[in-house]
Amino acid sequence: MSERATAPERQAAFHMADVRHKRITARRAVAVGELLAGSAFEAIVERRLPKGDAMGMAEVAGLQGAKSAAQLMPLCHPLALEYAELRCVPVPERRAIRIYCEAAAIARTGVEMEALAGASAALLTLYDLTKPVEPALAIVGVRLLFKEGGKKGLWFHPEGMTDAEREHYRPRGLPKLDGVPAAVITLSDRASRGDYEDVSGPLLVERLRALGAELGPAEVRADVAAPLAARLRELAAAGIRLALCTGGTGLSPRDVTPEALALAGERRVPGIAEMFRSESSQHTPLAWLSRAEAVLVGSMLVIALPGSSKAAAQGMEILAPILAHALAMVAGEGHA
Repeated sequence: MSERATAPERQAAFHMADVRHKRITARRAVAVGELLAGSAFEAIVERRLPKGDAMGMAEVAGLQGAKSAAQLMPLCHPLALEYAELRCVPVPERRAIRIYCEAAAIARTGVEMEALAGASAALLTLYDLTKPVEPALAIVGVRLLFKEGGKKGLWFHPEGMTDAEREHYRPRGLPKLDGVPAAVITLSDRASRGDYEDVSGPLLVERLRALGAELGPAEVRADVAAPLAARLRELAAAGIRLALCTGGTGLSPRDVTPEALALAGERRVPGIAEMFRSESSQHTPLAWLSRAEAVLVGSMLVIALPGSSKAAAQGMEILAPILAHALAMVAGEGHA
């Protein structure tokens, strides 16, 4: 054996986040910051600086900055923005110009950096055009105002938003299920025997409660079609409006949840299952093997999801944006 030491393999010091298996979703972010203009405030607002219309040029620069985020930050993913908007808002009480940058894309990762790059480029441009008449300028408060879309949904900066900002941007969170009576049923022979603890059912209960639905603990039942169909009819008769089943949607001989839904259901809702498979296939091609199903049992919407906790969580991310509207349609409320 050679006595010469083998040099350790060099590991890359940096790498981009791997987003290949994240779902493509609509994403939006708004960033904000201010230029404290001091004695130059009036000249900026009245558009009479020596170099020209500073706010107009700042808006153009901000658009360019938002589109150039990946060139400015090495690990930032290049994104094709669907929309970008810059706004310069004078704030007389602070003698400041408040700049907003809104960025939106349909992508696997968020657009926070694009919004921040746009706001920063606009502020720097405003600084550059103003400094000949007032060198004592300051750029302050650059931050993300809010972001929406993706796995984490709607997020607000802890400093909050003003009423005017909320009115202009109208942040969109997930539609709530406040007061909706719901139920969760886990289908698993082994879990029903106590061989292992059910994880997927409690996860779905937690997610539904976070949306405002009212429900008790998840029920755990064996993979038998007829008893499940009977239980679904009981829940519908008791006024439950939404039932989520987890497990029993695969290809094994004991996976009979779709058959149970066929026994109990009066009308299929095929688009929900198709959407689940299509969206889930962005995580794994095995999603196309799922027999996820959705039916109406009276006025109760029943959706059958796979049994793994990961698939159940992804299923709720996919379904949550449409559940409230689907239930409103079932109740005859029509399209909002």
